[in-house]
Amino acid sequence: MHDIKTIRENPEVFDAAMKRRGASVRADELLALDEERRAKMTELQKLQAERNELAKKIGMAKKAGENADALMEQSRQINESLAAAEKLLEEEDKLKDALAKIPNILADDVPDGADENDNKEIKRVGEKPSFSFEVKDHIALGEALGMMDFETAAKISGARFVFLKGALAKLERALAQFMLDEHGKRGYTEIVPPLLVKDNAMFGTGQLPKFAEDSFRTDNGYWLIATSEISLVNIVADSIVATESLPRRYTAYSPCFRSEAGSAGKDTRGMIRNHQFTKVELISITLPEESEAEHERILAAAENILQKLGLHYRVVTLCAGDTGFSSRKTYDLEVWLPGQDTFREISSCSNCGDFQARRMKARFKREGSKNTEFVHTLNGSGLAVGRTLIAVLENYQQADGSILVPEVLRPYMGGVDVIG
Repeated sequence: MHDIKTIRENPEVFDAAMKRRGASVRADELLALDEERRAKMTELQKLQAERNELAKKIGMAKKAGENADALMEQSRQINESLAAAEKLLEEEDKLKDALAKIPNILADDVPDGADENDNKEIKRVGEKPSFSFEVKDHIALGEALGMMDFETAAKISGARFVFLKGALAKLERALAQFMLDEHGKRGYTEIVPPLLVKDNAMFGTGQLPKFAEDSFRTDNGYWLIATSEISLVNIVADSIVATESLPRRYTAYSPCFRSEAGSAGKDTRGMIRNHQFTKVELISITLPEESEAEHERILAAAENILQKLGLHYRVVTLCAGDTGFSSRKTYDLEVWLPGQDTFREISSCSNCGDFQARRMKARFKREGSKNTEFVHTLNGSGLAVGRTLIAVLENYQQADGSILVPEVLRPYMGGVDVIG
């Protein structure tokens, strides 16, 4: 969410920032709505002043023993007009509605560009595995093992669902437990979050109103979370956070639900882009001056998982046109998938600055200061568990179709070292 005062003071800066994003909104459009809203506020204040003046006259009349019926009727009419004007302002707040749909302003060091082809690679870690046989993708491997069933899932739930069975079900659970344990060592407090949230929580993290079609909603008004970021970040919504409690760091393992409305025809096979998947999330809530360093910290925590699993990956900085709505800067971790002969995203680590905090009214107060400031919020996948499962299957496959279990996961698998 943006501060209209800042836009009012620096319209050219705002327009330049939106141009980098490829957004069509302009400062002059917002300032026109701002002028309209301020005119309505002036009218409200005028009515409030008239009401207060009448209240004084009514009091004086009653004290003098005079008939105040006419004044009271006039006051009643003003109260009705005031209530109607306040309701209209709340229901038709065009400025608020417009601001809610505008993406975050990007950090200065985010590269320019239109889409994922313009993302900037920072580094590559590890080496591509070499195979003496023809590699298979995770679908062929999982189905041949009899432990990955898309056909039965489709009968029950439709496309983009899967049954994992036996050792693969256990492997997914092992991956999640391993991730949680590793993040716990780095100071992230484990949370079991709600999977259903209300409108205000979705609005606070930027899912509403712009991305409503990408989420699932129940008949009685709840939303199924697309990521546990939604639940975790909203822990500090509508509050003044104790400064000494910052930074706050949370991690959670949860199912996630996405309608994938904007990805028709993309990744329809396999587990890459399902409606239901599991993810371990990382969240940080920090002081503004600490958020850039915290961003690097979240990235390192996500990288640590890939490194300990021995997976080849690269880190990219997303360009302006590919950076998410709420983010001011995002790093993507992309893991190598031999079955697809390419890198695929397995984690996004984003610094949202004060963008979400403004929407949530999440603030803190420095010692000795009378004013509150907005906290900064950050999030990262640490990691997407299903995609990590895919990476393990494809990178650790053997000639006979069996899967070598990474050494760090074997204690979580009861000592099993090969799935076959």
